[in-house]
Amino acid sequence: MADLGGRTIAVTRAETQLGEARRLFEAAGASVVDLPALVVTPPDEWGPLDDALAELEDFHWLVFSSGNGVEAVEQRLGRLGRSLAHRPSGLRIAAVGRKTARQLEALGAPADFIPPSFVADSLLEHFPAPGWGLRLLLPRVQSGGRTLLAEAFAEAGARVVEVAAYETRCPVGLPSAAVAALEQGRLDGITFSSGKTVSHTCELLEAAYGPGWAAQLEGVAVVSIGPQTSERCRALLGRVDGEADPHDLAGLVEACGRCLGAGP
Repeated sequence: MADLGGRTIAVTRAETQLGEARRLFEAAGASVVDLPALVVTPPDEWGPLDDALAELEDFHWLVFSSGNGVEAVEQRLGRLGRSLAHRPSGLRIAAVGRKTARQLEALGAPADFIPPSFVADSLLEHFPAPGWGLRLLLPRVQSGGRTLLAEAFAEAGARVVEVAAYETRCPVGLPSAAVAALEQGRLDGITFSSGKTVSHTCELLEAAYGPGWAAQLEGVAVVSIGPQTSERCRALLGRVDGEADPHDLAGLVEACGRCLGAGP
C-alpha cells in the first residue's frame, strides 16, 4: 500500500464523489484538499433517455461507463415503476470500472460483463458477443464523453443508441481551502479522474489567477487515472507525472505513492 504520510494531495472529482477518494488517500496517510472540478446535473432534456428506457426490451445490452449513468438510469426507470434489478430477461449489462460494477451490485443488478481493465478500450477488446445484429444502449454524459464505444460497436455491425443520462459542469469557483493550499505552496500532488476534471481545473485556476495560472502547479505532481485523462493533462498542463494502474481510485493512490515516495 502507498505511504503518503506527510503529503498533501488535491483531489479533483465531482462534489458528490469526493468522499471515497478522501477515505482512500487518508488511509495512505495523506492530507486531502478537496478541489471539486465537476458538478453533476441532469441533462438538458430527459426525453431521449426516457424514450430509450421505455423500449428497454428491444435492446440486447445496456453498457455503463460511469456510476453517474447507473444512478440516472435507475432514477428514470423508477418513474416508470421499473428498476435495473427487474430489467427485461433478455437484457444484459456491461460495466466499465470497479465502482460502476459495485453500484450495479448494490442495486441488485450485477453486471454480466466487466472488462479486465477499467477502461472503455478493454470493453471493446474483450466483449463476450460479436457485435453484428446486437442492439446496444449506451447512457453517457451529455458533453465531452467518448464516442469511441459507439463508433467501434457500430463498425462491428451493432445498432447503437447513445443517450445523454447526465451532464457534468464546471463549479463556480475554487473552495477557500484549495486556494489557501495553492497559495501557501502546500500541495505535493494533484489527481485527475477524467478529462473534464483537468479542463475544469484549468478553467478554475485561470479564473482565479489569470494568464499565469499554471505557475500555481509548479512543483506539484500531476497524477492521472488513465490514458485518456493523461492525454488531457499533457494537452493542457504540458505533463503528467504518474498514471494509475489499475485505472481506478485505488490505483490513483498507488500512483501518487510511486511519484512522491514516502514522506516529504
